[in-house]
Amino acid sequence: MASIRDVARLAGVSPATVSRVMNGTANVDAEKTRKVLHAIEETGFKPNEVARALYKKSSKIIGVIAPDIDNPYFTELAKAIEGETYKQGYRMTLCYSENNLEKERESIRMLSRMNADGIILMTNNEEIEEEVERCGIPVVVVDRRIHSDKELAYVEAEHYEGGRIAAGHLIQCGCRNIVNICGPQKYSSARDRYQGYLDVCRHYQREVQCMECEYSFEEGLIVAEQLLKKYPGVDGIIACNDVVAISVYKVLLRHGYKIPEDIQLIGFDNVALGRLMTPELTTVEQPIVNMGKTSVRLIIDHAKGRPVQHENRFPVTLIRRETTVLK
Repeated sequence: MASIRDVARLAGVSPATVSRVMNGTANVDAEKTRKVLHAIEETGFKPNEVARALYKKSSKIIGVIAPDIDNPYFTELAKAIEGETYKQGYRMTLCYSENNLEKERESIRMLSRMNADGIILMTNNEEIEEEVERCGIPVVVVDRRIHSDKELAYVEAEHYEGGRIAAGHLIQCGCRNIVNICGPQKYSSARDRYQGYLDVCRHYQREVQCMECEYSFEEGLIVAEQLLKKYPGVDGIIACNDVVAISVYKVLLRHGYKIPEDIQLIGFDNVALGRLMTPELTTVEQPIVNMGKTSVRLIIDHAKGRPVQHENRFPVTLIRRETTVLK
């Protein structure tokens, strides 16, 4: 196995120079850099991934930055991405940001230093656009929209249509007092879903009733308690995601309500948890697997010089189960 000294000897430079070229820790003139990279390729110096990334400007790595791995939507999306990266001969590096803007920035910088072929970004921070502008590698944004000229593409479901489908289904189920637990309105996806709900309410001349909620189980418990006090006549609830729908369901049971007899309930995402509860959760499905695969293919197509579609929207589907019933 070749060593760093073998590389240095072949390139006619010192081992320290080889190290500086590999790590990018100092400027090395272009001719020495060329000789070092050529020697790395010639000797097959380990680690091969580093040599390949330097020489071919490709690490065969796709970075994924997820805000919340406790949310099964992001876990299922990351699983779909990993499966497609492996199938395509790439590897996935997952960074968990905990919705922390600085952690997202640090993750982007790290992936840029790794010469990642691209980043799949799931973010709740629109301020991240400045880091996207600076990073120098392709970024595909999933489930949100940011405003950056450097964004390669974005991938999202038809959130507006999802809001329309959820509200329209509860009306078809005979609900007259519908409350929308909407996601945080700072997110483009939540705004689009809420607008769909609004338009259905206006069309059917129904009162607009809503409460804002973070996409978490704990927050769902709190908001559900508040909802029952504020809207005691509620007979239909739209939850901002399946996790919140499950927390709402627990609160309703605690207060003696029967679902769907007393209150009908619909979620959003169609994660696996919704099928595990009894009664099974009616929901609006995002095509999570297809969205994950498309995100990977966009980056690989860009790396291979193929044309890439900037806007990638996927249709949503009503999944009728047991927490709603047509009347």
